[in-house]
Amino acid sequence: MAAITYRETKDFTAEELERLFLSVGWDSGRYPEQLRRGMKNSGQVISAWDGDKLIGLVRGLDDGETVAFLHYLLVDPAYQGQHIGRELMERILEKYKRMLHIKIMPSDPETIPFYQRFGFVAGGSYTAMELNQMK
Repeated sequence: MAAITYRETKDFTAEELERLFLSVGWDSGRYPEQLRRGMKNSGQVISAWDGDKLIGLVRGLDDGETVAFLHYLLVDPAYQGQHIGRELMERILEKYKRMLHIKIMPSDPETIPFYQRFGFVAGGSYTAMELNQMK
């Protein structure tokens, strides 16, 4: 296994994204072309690589001034436990350090302690809502 490298790129193949997203069981991996196009339209994307293999990714959506939403933080299960997720978070938070708000909506309650380590707290009494059009 080569040393893990990190890249700021929005250019991925559909196959790279499909493999990574399906490795963590995310349904969006079934739509690799949409993922590929979506990455190109994202504010920030930082990825982790083992040689030529995409093994992790964090994506931020933002307005450039006031708010950024971190959407997608994933690491291939074969590489979890190597602090890759932490490194991805640190790198994207550095990119957004001048934003007024950085928000995340964890879909898995087990990930909440991970985000709390970076200073994230529950945002009042509101609940995230979603309209899922993949069905």
